[in-house]
Amino acid sequence: MIRGIIIGVLAVGVAGTAYWGYQEHREKNAILINAENNYQRAFHDLTYEMDLLHDKIGSTLAMNSRHSLSPSLVEVWRLTSEAHSDVGQLPLTLLPFNKTEEFLAKIGKFSYQTAVRDLDKEPLSEEEYETLKVLYKQSGDIQGELRKVQHMVLENNLRWMDVELALASGKEQTDNTIIDGFKTVEKTVSGYDESDFGPSFTNMQKKDDNFKKIKGKTISEKEAISIAKKYMKFDGNAEVKVTENGKDSDYGFYSVSIRNKKTGQEGSMDITKKAGYPIWFINHRDVTEQKISLNDANLRAAAFLKENGYKNLELFESTQYDNTGVFNFVTIENKVRIYPEAIKVEVALDNGNIIGFSAEEYLKSLNDEREIEKPVLTSEQARAKVNPNFKVMEERQAVIVNDLNKEVLCYEFLGTIGDDTYRIFINAADGVEEEVEKLKNAEEVYDEVI
Repeated sequence: MIRGIIIGVLAVGVAGTAYWGYQEHREKNAILINAENNYQRAFHDLTYEMDLLHDKIGSTLAMNSRHSLSPSLVEVWRLTSEAHSDVGQLPLTLLPFNKTEEFLAKIGKFSYQTAVRDLDKEPLSEEEYETLKVLYKQSGDIQGELRKVQHMVLENNLRWMDVELALASGKEQTDNTIIDGFKTVEKTVSGYDESDFGPSFTNMQKKDDNFKKIKGKTISEKEAISIAKKYMKFDGNAEVKVTENGKDSDYGFYSVSIRNKKTGQEGSMDITKKAGYPIWFINHRDVTEQKISLNDANLRAAAFLKENGYKNLELFESTQYDNTGVFNFVTIENKVRIYPEAIKVEVALDNGNIIGFSAEEYLKSLNDEREIEKPVLTSEQARAKVNPNFKVMEERQAVIVNDLNKEVLCYEFLGTIGDDTYRIFINAADGVEEEVEKLKNAEEVYDEVI
């Protein structure tokens, strides 16, 4: 009797375990099928977007009026954005595909910056038409390679989950049709020289010249280590690693990693080889309970900049994240804010130490020869260009970089519409509304619901 009960209980247990295993298997398969479907959709969408992109660039070449050109270029920009998004949804994280993504970004940048300008006053130049012809040909090359991959995927019923597994396991070197196809696409794009885009595109890329405007002698690795220790306040007992980037380049830099052997604290910094300017640094440590105010932290950030030779800077924005304060400073010249020259400083609110710093924008935009022209419009004329519902609270002049990648002098108006705060920039020469920025409201605090 007891034996029979035990056997019955065991049988029920085995059956229950089998059923549980079956359910787990079904759920796992459902997840895998869903992931595979998403990968397939993203891939076929990418191929389709490249078809549309190639055709749209071709159509743009045949147009001659602003009425047609502007919407067409905006559509090119939209298609490149969608194609870029589709690439991001594929399991290619471990597969080098940055050249193709960079190519899409360049098409998007060229089309957008051309579309937003007044093409009646400044129509497409011969150089820009040549650039469009190059983009048309190159997008056709990518379209052709993707079509080949798509044909093989459909013909052989290939699975993207196999790609993900191959990349995750480091077996991408083995025969995998999809991986091989995307490597061919990447190799095709890698063959495009920067000059292939034409001089008009090169001019648009001027803001990406890195740190060419920096003046000063080239520092050594030893000097870079000394600068890093000074900024990050590390003593002599530290383990240091240095990597040189952009060798023989006018805008190369050193990457320095420092680890305090006693405390285990780590820090990282990139430093320009010319003149030894820190591009950014971060001290990796946990920040404990807040003990100083955001205002005190601001004073420490300003003092830190002054101590390290940064002059004529003004705080324009401060934010608190948990127990750290982040402060944005910009250059101020004759009461005009130079927004491209921006520096960000992060301060720990437990002890007031500087734990983060970023001056990349500042160094790229640094310009001793900048001449700020006098505004054509008066303040009142500029105010008349803003939304009539906008209540102005502050006003100043400022230099910003507009959508055409040009520095322009603007009137900056800070104010509100309803409960929201905005920063509006009106071009001081022609009254164009260059930029409208909605400032973040204070985060709402939600009580825990029990």
